[in-house]
Order: sequence, then structure tokens, then C-alpha cells
Amino acid sequence: MPRTLITGGAGFLGSHLCDRLVADGHDVICVDNFLTGPPDNIAHLRSHPKFSFMEHDVTSYIDVPGPLDFVLHFASPASPIDYLRLPIQTLKVGALGTHNALGLTKSKGGCFLLASTSEVYGDPSQHPQGEHYWGNVNPVGLRGVYDEAKRFAEAMTMAYHRYHGVPTRIVRIFNTYGPRMRLDDGRALPTFMRQALRGEPITVYGTGRQTRSFAYVDDTIEGIFRLLHSNVTQPINIGSRDEISIMDFAREIIALTRSSSEIEHHPLPEDDPKNRQPDTRLARELLGWETSIGRAEGLARTLDYVRSKVAQDL
Repeated sequence: MPRTLITGGAGFLGSHLCDRLVADGHDVICVDNFLTGPPDNIAHLRSHPKFSFMEHDVTSYIDVPGPLDFVLHFASPASPIDYLRLPIQTLKVGALGTHNALGLTKSKGGCFLLASTSEVYGDPSQHPQGEHYWGNVNPVGLRGVYDEAKRFAEAMTMAYHRYHGVPTRIVRIFNTYGPRMRLDDGRALPTFMRQALRGEPITVYGTGRQTRSFAYVDDTIEGIFRLLHSNVTQPINIGSRDEISIMDFAREIIALTRSSSEIEHHPLPEDDPKNRQPDTRLARELLGWETSIGRAEGLARTLDYVRSKVAQDL
């Protein structure tokens, strides 16, 4: 059976990916330093015979004995509140961490998958965003530490593919939600749900006309899994085409939670993208993938998780 290493495996997406690969028969090595991913996310896997854990900062050399068939690089702060708090670490994990993970893959003769992001498109002048679009990123803005770290990681990945012949995959992940999101990570969905359940004002930045496209975590993991087992080396968008404005999304959460919360507007952060919607034609054509879980079902599943976490904090 395949032996697979996942950096950032204790994070939101990384932990779900550990679940999926263990269930599929992979021997999974999860590498994390718990900078932003809590240990609770992988606690249920600790005793599984196909799961092992190594606490390590991947910006330092990664030494793993034995063969590796796959290396999946998911280590990185991924929400604005995290990468704005940890700008140097974010840049280092995108640069040094990617280099170390690629070097490990090359030495083992394995296949490398990079978790990139829709943020490589920046504040896009093209809508929806297709993989051929090069983006509109402010390299010296506050968000540049994340955007440029991922853009560099993509360039490094393709350099290893072209120069060293390493089999590589690049997934550009759009807004994903579901259980195991941190309620304090600053992203819209966990923030809105937490505020609504507590009866606090719902924080909407700017007018709320900016849009996002939310995919449930199971759909995103399925897309990543299919890409991993494909021969597609070009970047692939994985995300939902179901676009909604942040204002409408806030109203949707208030209705779902039956909350009495009011919407409160705050200034729009610097370089906040006005629109997010993936063009997923390549994922459909090359991977046979598209989302299957509608927002109503996904939000209901996520609400159960958020409700339990809010109750624990009371």
C-alpha cells in the first residue's frame, strides 16, 4: 500500500486528508508543528495502525526513514488572521517548507502535491478565475505574505518538475468549510456562525457586496484525491461555482441559526478580493470532478460542529 507524508496534516484540510488516505489504505505520516492546526484534529487517528505523527517545523530539513510514494505539502497558515499574525513564518513555509518537501520527494522518488490557493489570483480582474489567469496580486501589501508565498511555491514546484523530473500536482483550493475549522481563524463562515449562535453582531467588512464561493470539505478532499491519483501536472482549481455575496451569506447564517444578531459593518481590509468564483472546467474534464454537496446540506453539517464548539466555550 502507498506510504504518504502530509505536511500540515493537523490542520483543517490536512486532517480531513489524513482521514481520507488512511481510509483508502495509505500508510500516512502526518507532520505538523501545531502552529495553527490543533492536536484535537488528529486525536482520533493517533491509535490507528496506518497513521503516525511527527512533530516538526518543515522549514527545517525533513528526515523520514524508509520509502515514500507521495508527499502532500499542506503546511501553511491559511486564514488572514493567521498569516497577518505570522507573516515571516508564512513566507518561510511557502519557500523553505516547499523546497524541503520537494527535496524529500525527489530523494524518495515519489510524487509531490502542493496545496496552493485561489489567493494566487489576488483581487482578480477576471471573473470567474480560470487556471490560465495570472492574477492581480499586490506583492508589498499585507496579504502579499500569503499570496506570494503560494505563488513562489507553485514556481518552485514546476521547477522541480521541469528540471528534476519530479512528478508534481498543484491544487488551487477555493473557499472550503466544514468541521474542524477553528472558530477564531477569522474566516467568514466560522465567524458568522459563532457570532450568530452567541447573539453577537455579525461582522461584515465593507458593503458586503464582495462574493465568495464556498465548497464543503468532503467535496474539496475528493477533488484533491482525484488530482493526486491523476497525471495532471498543471494547476487545477478545486472549488464551488455557487457564488454568493458576503451580505447574503451573513443573512443566510442568521436564518439558519435563527439568531437575533444584527449585521455590523466594518472597514474593508486592504486588498480584500472583490470576487471569488472558480472556473472548474479543467477539474470536470481532466478529473471528472465537481461539487456534489449543496450549501444548505454543508452548512447544516457544519452548524452541528460549530454549535458543539461554542457550547464547550461557554
